[in-house]
Amino acid sequence: MRSSPYRVLRGAIPRFPRRTVRATLVLAVTAGLATAVPAAATQAATASSTSTTATSADAASGLAAKPYMGWSSWSMQSSQYPGLNPDGNYSYLTEANVLKQTDALASKLKKYGYDYVNIDAGWWMDRNWTSEFDQYGRQTPDPVRFPHGMKSVADHIHSKGLKAGIYLPVGLEKGAYGDGKTSIWNAPGCTTADIVYPDLRTTNGWDSAYKLDFDNPCAQKYIDSQAQMFADWGYDFLKLDGVGPGSFKSGDNYNNVADVAAWHKAIAATGRPIHLELSWSLDIGHAADWKKYSNGWRIETDVECYCNTLVTWENSVNDRWNDAPAWSHKAGPGGWNDLDALDVGNGAMDGLTDAERQSYMTLWAINKSPLYTGDDLTQLDSYGLSLLTNEEVIAVDQNTSPVARPVTPMGDEQVWGTRNSDGSYTVALFNLGDSAASVTADWASFGFTGAASVRDLWRHQNLGTYKNKITATLPAHGSRLFTVKPAGAPLATTGYEAESANNTLTGNASVAACDACSGGKKAGNLYLDSKLQFNDVKVQKDGIYTIKVAYVSGDPRSVTVYSNSGNGTRLKFPSTGDWSTADTVSIQLALKAGSNTITFDSGWDYSPDIDRIDVPKSA
Repeated sequence: MRSSPYRVLRGAIPRFPRRTVRATLVLAVTAGLATAVPAAATQAATASSTSTTATSADAASGLAAKPYMGWSSWSMQSSQYPGLNPDGNYSYLTEANVLKQTDALASKLKKYGYDYVNIDAGWWMDRNWTSEFDQYGRQTPDPVRFPHGMKSVADHIHSKGLKAGIYLPVGLEKGAYGDGKTSIWNAPGCTTADIVYPDLRTTNGWDSAYKLDFDNPCAQKYIDSQAQMFADWGYDFLKLDGVGPGSFKSGDNYNNVADVAAWHKAIAATGRPIHLELSWSLDIGHAADWKKYSNGWRIETDVECYCNTLVTWENSVNDRWNDAPAWSHKAGPGGWNDLDALDVGNGAMDGLTDAERQSYMTLWAINKSPLYTGDDLTQLDSYGLSLLTNEEVIAVDQNTSPVARPVTPMGDEQVWGTRNSDGSYTVALFNLGDSAASVTADWASFGFTGAASVRDLWRHQNLGTYKNKITATLPAHGSRLFTVKPAGAPLATTGYEAESANNTLTGNASVAACDACSGGKKAGNLYLDSKLQFNDVKVQKDGIYTIKVAYVSGDPRSVTVYSNSGNGTRLKFPSTGDWSTADTVSIQLALKAGSNTITFDSGWDYSPDIDRIDVPKSA
């Protein structure tokens, strides 16, 4: 059974304007923020859907205990790099090419933990993107692309000690519907007309499929039949694509939570452990659902540029610095935030400078994203191979410490970090600007002061002891990655609550309840020329102080901060993920000996809610 040509697969999606970090850092509001909804109301509306207490789908079983590592076919399929797709767009995907990459993965990267070989979109389509289905409406491999079938490919992958991955779009593909009389495997009496809505409403990110109606048990039977087929073929991984809410679609037609739940149930019924990965650009408002039913979820659009390289820096690699922080609290054993393919191994084909390649992998590692490259593994250059096989950096991705977050406001120069279980810190410095710049990590941002030993993970070097901070000059789009072990003392601070009666609130600013906040309250509604002023902030001597700000913000928001009668600096705070989660960022202010004021000024935009500030007792 064949469908009409399927020409709206991943590569043919509309190319939305790319949001570069450099451009967005100066914006005061982002899309969807221009509503005067009180923060407390927003918190109540979103709290139920963004809870992080749901158990990850397979944490107990050990599936996805760590972010997976491997190779995926899509980056080369989607590229116009000379020679990659000689027989037309996306023609790279063939049995011969998959086996070639399998062998290269086994020989070059397997010993470092890379063990998945994931076949992406198109395995059931001919070179004209015409889909092919069996008598039960299930995708069947194209005999030209995969002449020996999908089980044979999985068998070869397994023979190398690796795991096999496969791909599907969510819903019943239009070509599988037939006349509505196509029987469902192992489901007597069920046909394709029974499993979708009578009006044939469409779903997924491309509207390429009919929406399944799970009120009819036949719909679950169809998903069961697909899952069993993959299990019989021996697959260990399924990427389910076009999933909503998200994927740039909204509304009931594009809510595929029931589909994801059905897939989770169907996979369990096969008795075969199959990692379920969701794509693309998932809605964070349903993070609890993705966490409950799957093992990973894409947080952004495709990283590929659909141009004459695999990726470009400006296309969407650099978007991740802006978008990853919101998801930092959602990941953990059993389910991980997926930043998409890691294309750092092929030099010119990747379309990146060496500095960009290192920063790319650094961000993926500190976010504990799955590390799956889309590069040609047979053509890895020496620098790319050194990046992909750096065991100290891989260990950052694979260890059990929390996902890193920015500890400084968002801008061209950023510091990210997290505390490890042994008391050390993983600290990353980034220069996202277009020229060289110095970036400093202050130990006060991590809650300690004095001396600390520093190890450079990319260079495999112990750098010695640094007092109070470390500064590095980074090239354009460059980075450094350190392990920092404190030898000094915890930072002594004085805390000031935003809701204190001693503060001054002006404009719309008001105190609101906040379960996640210190003292159970925060100062919110900082919008349209509203201010929160902390009064009588006391320090013993003049100096520059690193002040930790606890705040709540469901999206990245900016606020002008100043001390005393200063002019202030506009700072952009990263999203905490939702309006019921608090986090911190550190800022630097000049304070004078004695009593000071510290002001958070919304200007005419929308600013984060403020929980408290912690001011060091000494500069």
